[in-house]
Amino acid sequence: MFSQKAARTAFLPAFVIAAALAQPAFAQEVTSEIIVTAQARNATEVINGGSAGVLGDKPAEDLPFAIRSYSEALILNQQPLTLGEVLQNDPTIRTTYGFGNAAEQFIIRGFTLYGDDVGLNGLYGITPRQLIAPELFESVQVLNGANAFLYGAAPGGSGVGGSVNLVLKRAGLLPLTRATVGYTEEAHFGVSFDVARRFGPDGQWGVRINGAYRDGEVAIDGEDRSTKVLGTAFDWRGERARVAVDLAWQSVQVDNLRPKVTLGSNAIPRVPEADANYASDFTYTDLRDVFGTVSAEYDLAPDTLLYARAGARDGSEEGIYGGITVLDAATGAATGNALYVPRTDNNEALEAGLRSKFGAAITHEINVGGNAVWQVNRNAFDFRYGPGYAGFATNLYDPVQVELPSSTIVGGDLDDPFPIARTRLMSAFASDTIGFLQDRVLLIAGLRLQAIRVKSYSAYNGGQLDMTYNEDALTPVVGIVAKPVSNVSLYANRIEALQQGPTTPIDPALSNPGEMLAPRRSVQYEVGGKMDLGRMFAALALFNIERPGEGILPDGSYGYVGDQRHRGLEFTLNGAIAPGLRLISGLTVIDAEFEGGNAVAGVPEFAANANLEWDMPFAPGLTLTGRVIHTGEQWANAANTLELDDWTRFDLGGRYVFVAGDTPVTLRLTVDNIANERYWASAFDTFSAALLQGQPRTVKASISADF
Repeated sequence: MFSQKAARTAFLPAFVIAAALAQPAFAQEVTSEIIVTAQARNATEVINGGSAGVLGDKPAEDLPFAIRSYSEALILNQQPLTLGEVLQNDPTIRTTYGFGNAAEQFIIRGFTLYGDDVGLNGLYGITPRQLIAPELFESVQVLNGANAFLYGAAPGGSGVGGSVNLVLKRAGLLPLTRATVGYTEEAHFGVSFDVARRFGPDGQWGVRINGAYRDGEVAIDGEDRSTKVLGTAFDWRGERARVAVDLAWQSVQVDNLRPKVTLGSNAIPRVPEADANYASDFTYTDLRDVFGTVSAEYDLAPDTLLYARAGARDGSEEGIYGGITVLDAATGAATGNALYVPRTDNNEALEAGLRSKFGAAITHEINVGGNAVWQVNRNAFDFRYGPGYAGFATNLYDPVQVELPSSTIVGGDLDDPFPIARTRLMSAFASDTIGFLQDRVLLIAGLRLQAIRVKSYSAYNGGQLDMTYNEDALTPVVGIVAKPVSNVSLYANRIEALQQGPTTPIDPALSNPGEMLAPRRSVQYEVGGKMDLGRMFAALALFNIERPGEGILPDGSYGYVGDQRHRGLEFTLNGAIAPGLRLISGLTVIDAEFEGGNAVAGVPEFAANANLEWDMPFAPGLTLTGRVIHTGEQWANAANTLELDDWTRFDLGGRYVFVAGDTPVTLRLTVDNIANERYWASAFDTFSAALLQGQPRTVKASISADF
């Protein structure tokens, strides 16, 4: 029979066992301490709190909103290729693609959040659009629900159901020197580095530099992705002042992206093989972005903060995007088309404010300030359907490769795109958080005066001014938090969303293609509760959101049609069930309907996640991981005549920490969709009934050394 020591060492590589036996007891104790420290540092967890926009960073229990954050340890351990793969951990979010290309969209409370409207260090318009590489970020923060007061109107016109804010990496208290080599099935290899130091007598100066390079074919047959990122952060922390500069560069290329499948018949086709690819060989996406922020804070008094932050982004993209429309669901007979789009974006953002807390028996936290976002979008388009708008013949199950079809509709200057839209969003905000009974009751009231200025230019007559829109609106917020006992927080809120009007599809069948619709307002009511169970944290939210819907009007134009109401429940539970056993889990139930009774397509009534990690006590350094993602049935079309089946995906993995010399080394292995389940993951689409196929089984492996 094995002894306990032998049972433990049986899990270790032979050279590690030999090294351990040759070491004195003291060295073994040091090695064990290094392993325990590294394993704890790698623990994947959810932080219950984050940025609440102009209210600042707050713990979840002090806010009348649902909020949580995912750490850089989760990103490192799960080896995601995109932001969407990070947000797969969130039970209240589902990811899809938009606009016929690789642009990730996030569905929160049944409403879309465009990649354009993902925040960066608290500012809109600075994050790269379409695809976001996750290696640059130390935190991915999710706030569920309408948030026009907290962040202002999202410039891309989305975010009614929630927001995502990304925080770039900065130097922490501990020094860091990490190198990682990774692999993703089929032949996608990558390397990354991450270095951080603090300097000065009290560590006033901080520097962090990190970068990554990945390239090769992923698990989808023939789909090739290349990602290059580099981030630098410099910060200074004085006695009363703090300054930080965050700069980043991202380059992403995707060849042969598997497209969404548009439904051209009143039937849902069977799902192709899990790794099947029905993309045309001429399709590609090429994205490049330089972006960053500068921030400063000054403590005017112990509880009075003056702050300012500014950001900018210079982005360019080019691509030939492919589409496939299935005409016969039984045989897979389909037509294909193409769209060439060159585009550049030049965005700036600025925010400044004052936050002060005072009082004794009754406290006040006053928050005043303003912000502004400027955006210039230059693009052109070349629809390539071929003669008669017919497209080319292909098949979902046996794709046909053809030459790039000829041009059908051209708008703008393809060689030197001129401005299509200039957007300026400006606002001023003020709020007061009143605390009673030693802040066990918090009452929040605030107003934001928002101004949306949009100039759109015609793509067909040399860029002449086509439309000017000026709109002002007051968006209030009222919220209350009550803590009847020390570990329970009950809350309610009434808050609005203000959206820049969407741009109507470029469709010759519409009488107003390319027109920007007027802004619209949505109203949310929400009640909920949060409970700190020590090692575990539970949150429950019930919400109701109403906003004007959109669609085709009887006169053939695209505009607002009826009302859209989303009612639902969200529950999350995360933390340590026991020492070394961690859980990230939750579920959401949504009833999303248009006026008249039809449900909103692409919004599942039920979704649930559970992610479990176990640091195995009998094998020091070994952690096993498992995740299940379930998405319920969802309507695939607006008429509610086609429905997707529910689906469940299982992921398994593990990581192992050992010491080489004095260096902790971490091996990671995960298998996403281990059963290679094939399924239609989403039917959510802005303009038409279109299906996104789920990812195939994908093996990911990496090795990291912390020097």
